[in-house]
Formats: sequence, C-alpha cells, structure tokens
Amino acid sequence: MKGKVQGVYYRKSAKLKADEFGLSGWVKNEEDGSVSMEAEGDEAVLKKFVAWCQVGPSAAVVDQVVIETVVAKYDTGFEIRRF
Repeated sequence: MKGKVQGVYYRKSAKLKADEFGLSGWVKNEEDGSVSMEAEGDEAVLKKFVAWCQVGPSAAVVDQVVIETVVAKYDTGFEIRRF
C-alpha cells in the first residue's frame, strides 16, 4: 500500500481485520513509507480484505494497492513484522 499508511495504525488494523477474517500472513512497514503484506485464505474472503486494504483505518490515505499472486506458504496466523 502506498500513501499515508505509516503512523496511522495501518499494520495493527490490518492484523485485526485479517484475524477477524481468519486469514494467515504478515504485514510490515517498508523503508520507503509504504506497507507490504501477504495474506492467505479463501478467495472470497481475500477479496473483502483487499477492499478493506484499499481504504485502511480511518487516519490512512491509501493512494495505491498493488496485488500480486504468490505461492501459498500455508502459514498460520497473521503477524506484524518489523523492517
């Protein structure tokens, strides 16, 4: 995600939403001010999560979401990672 996505509880909010949706994966801040994440789960649920990511928490201003399909790692749980 690009835009005003750091310092606005984006990672914490994404974790809470992913947990609510039963998704696995991770979210982290990037040095360039963006936020990266990987999420695994049911395709319909992932679509809802992506829709949430395009808005984010109330203080965020999301300018861009880039979606890539990756090979599932079958992780369990959703975690906040550091740089």
